Amino acid sequence: MDDASQAARRITVVLFGAQCLASAAFIATSTVAAITGTLLSGDRSLAGLPAAASTLAGSGAAFAWGLLMDRMGRRPALALGVLFGAVGGGLSAWGIAAASFLVFVGGMMLMGVAQAAVTLSRFVAAEVNPAERRGRAVSLVVLGGSVGAIGGPLLVGPTGNLAMKLGTSEHAGAFGLAVLLLVLSALVIGAFLRPEPRTLAHGRLRAVDAAAKARSIPEIARVPAASAAMAAMVFSQVVMVGLMVITSLYMKDMHHDLGDISVVISAHTIGMYGFSLLSGWLIDHWGRRPVIITGALVLVLACLTAPLTASTLPLSVSLLLLGLGWNLCFVGGSTLLADHLTAAERGRTQGFNDLLVGVASALGSFGSGIVAARIGYSGVGFAGALLALLPLAFVARWARLRGREARPQAGPAG
Repeated sequence: MDDASQAARRITVVLFGAQCLASAAFIATSTVAAITGTLLSGDRSLAGLPAAASTLAGSGAAFAWGLLMDRMGRRPALALGVLFGAVGGGLSAWGIAAASFLVFVGGMMLMGVAQAAVTLSRFVAAEVNPAERRGRAVSLVVLGGSVGAIGGPLLVGPTGNLAMKLGTSEHAGAFGLAVLLLVLSALVIGAFLRPEPRTLAHGRLRAVDAAAKARSIPEIARVPAASAAMAAMVFSQVVMVGLMVITSLYMKDMHHDLGDISVVISAHTIGMYGFSLLSGWLIDHWGRRPVIITGALVLVLACLTAPLTASTLPLSVSLLLLGLGWNLCFVGGSTLLADHLTAAERGRTQGFNDLLVGVASALGSFGSGIVAARIGYSGVGFAGALLALLPLAFVARWARLRGREARPQAGPAG
């Protein structure tokens, strides 16, 4: 194994560790965000505002982080982004102590800004790895989210007890924990994310990029493979979020208790993250296109089967498939987009892509509520199935126009 390959593997492992720490922080705070928002505002209708503000702030920041990664480098931009989250966690804890809803929301917005930077780290893993290992590298970083999904909520109770012993609200404990975890994540990035990933990527792609002029985002979006990659990520996000967020309300309406609801959501989380290494292997060995097609079809199946029954076990299977379909499309799309960008184009283009994904999350969450109120849970499932077909149209266009793509790339053809 040459020095560049060793460095790429080391960078990928460091990004996985940083993602584990950061995702645990974000998920721990999201566990108590709605409860805290209700207590501080005194209005149940504002329970979702902190999370919504965090999501919107992150969506707006994704493109800015992409630009900063191009100008500052990947390591300093990622470390700075994570530190924004630490400041946000501290500000939210202060808002809880001061009983200030606005300060609390401001802190949540900073955490959303940080999460946007951390989410881009999957592309950093993609750019330093050769095409034949790129899918597994992206999937390993995405897998870090599973550690947070499991560890974050488990730490909420103990840190809440500690916060009460220190004389403050138990809800402040999760945010104090977030400060600690995010500072640790920033230290991991600053100390171990070496060499600078952008430098390593430039060295790997110098021959390809030497004669290439950096394209604008609209030019890149007209490349069939790039548009298929973006469509896979954006539409899978809309479908996944739309059905996921309304399922718990549907189960409550069907008189399920919180235990049943948690089982279904846990199954969904396993689907999102538990198969990441398998999806990465499939992407590298089977090809980007077949994995995205499979992911879209799995999403269709999940959306059509979820409304068929309100029983816990079938719903768990459907929501697990929903998570798995999202993973195949999201990791496959991330890898495919990285294949078709030069080093000079990556930061801003991938940041713009994640801006679209963030907007998709907001639209999925908001839109599913409207559809459910007017048509019901089955309407959400049917709408999701239709939207899940759209990546297939983009992939079909890519296959048809493949010979006319703007620039040949080093990624696998499939």
